[in-house]
Amino acid sequence: MSYIVRGLDPQPFAHLFGQSGEALEVQGVFRFQAEAGSGLPDRVELRDLEPGETALLVNHVHQPANTPYRASHAIFVLENAVNPAVYENIMPPALQTRLLSLRALDAAHMMVDGDVVEGREAPGLITRMFANRAVSYIHAHYARRGCFAALIDRG
Repeated sequence: MSYIVRGLDPQPFAHLFGQSGEALEVQGVFRFQAEAGSGLPDRVELRDLEPGETALLVNHVHQPANTPYRASHAIFVLENAVNPAVYENIMPPALQTRLLSLRALDAAHMMVDGDVVEGREAPGLITRMFANRAVSYIHAHYARRGCFAALIDRG
C-alpha cells in the first residue's frame, strides 16, 4: 500500500527564526545548536540536524481537532527551514533509526489503532493500518520521548 510521510510546514514557525534567545524564552521557545551525535530530529526536513545547525524547541499542536485526542508536545524545528520534506513509500532518515509509536486516526480524528515499531520496520505496520478503510491518516511519534514526528497519509 502506498503512503506519504510529510514534514511540517515551516511557515507557522518562521516568525521565531532569528529572534534573540531572550525573546524566544519569553515565548517558551529555546534554541539549540546541534553537536556531533546530538540527534536533534527536525520535523520539517525529517532528518537529524548536522553539527552547527540550529533548531528551535517549541510546543506544537499536532492534533488540533476538538476530540479527546487533541494534543501538543515539544518538537525541534530547523531554524530557517524552507521546504517540508515529502517521502513516498520510504521512511525518512530521522524516523528510520528510532522506536516509533504509530497512531491511526479516522476522518473524525478519533484513534482507531495504535502500535509501536522500530522505524525501519514501520512500512509493514503502516500497510496494516491503512488496510483498515476507516483509517484516514497516521501520526508518527518518537516513542521514547512521546514527541510528534510526522504525518503519514495514504499515497
